[in-house]
Amino acid sequence: MLSVTSAQLDAWLALLAYPLARILGLVGAAPVFGNNAVPRRLKLVVGLAIAIGLLPVLPPPAQNVPLGSWSGLLMLFQQTVTGIAMGLTLRVIFATLDVMGEIISLQMGLSFATFFDPVAGGQTAVIGEFLMLIATLIFLSLNGHLLMVDALARSFEWLPITETQPHKGGWLMLARFGSTIFAAGLLMALPVVTALLITNIALGILTRAAPQLNLFAIGFPITLTVGFGVLLLALGHLAPVLQGFYDLGFQTMANLVRALR
Repeated sequence: MLSVTSAQLDAWLALLAYPLARILGLVGAAPVFGNNAVPRRLKLVVGLAIAIGLLPVLPPPAQNVPLGSWSGLLMLFQQTVTGIAMGLTLRVIFATLDVMGEIISLQMGLSFATFFDPVAGGQTAVIGEFLMLIATLIFLSLNGHLLMVDALARSFEWLPITETQPHKGGWLMLARFGSTIFAAGLLMALPVVTALLITNIALGILTRAAPQLNLFAIGFPITLTVGFGVLLLALGHLAPVLQGFYDLGFQTMANLVRALR
């Protein structure tokens, strides 16, 4: 008759619980998986499926820490925070699209065209939401979700599950990477901003040459036409730029995990 002791049961639960904590942290914070529109039960099922699939190939834990001890609870917290940090590196890349949409909307005069976004939990520019949808489709077409799972599996080799406290250099790297939101957002919005700046200068010169023209009557339609036209032309070159930013995000994720060791 097969008998299982409590020590064996605790060891088996620890083998699943520690990797599952890191996986659920990534699933809850990463783009696509961590979308608020995805039900929490579905996120839990996805996390369990990934954990069960990765469990046979994961390296054995360096230390056998009981799950119910204070050290075990601390390790669960560490693994969860590590997974959240990994997901935030890719979330930063998607946040650049929100900044890009806000800048373009402000320059085009569409800053009032906002609606409540349940994902962001606040008012979001319509152009930013449109760009976010395009970025998500490009991310899925490039198999970014599969690359995310691959990076998650490799993270257990780069940062094994131990009682050792994560190094503070990793958190500093994540904080510095947050500046990419503003730098990349402005860089991607630069073509539209430049075209609208030239348009506004031309309208200013036209107003000085012909003061009888109503600038508010002709300026807004011209600004919208130029803005949407340049944005339409820029969409054809958006995929290679986003692919480069996605590569940067995955590279930063790998460097972050190594820095935490």
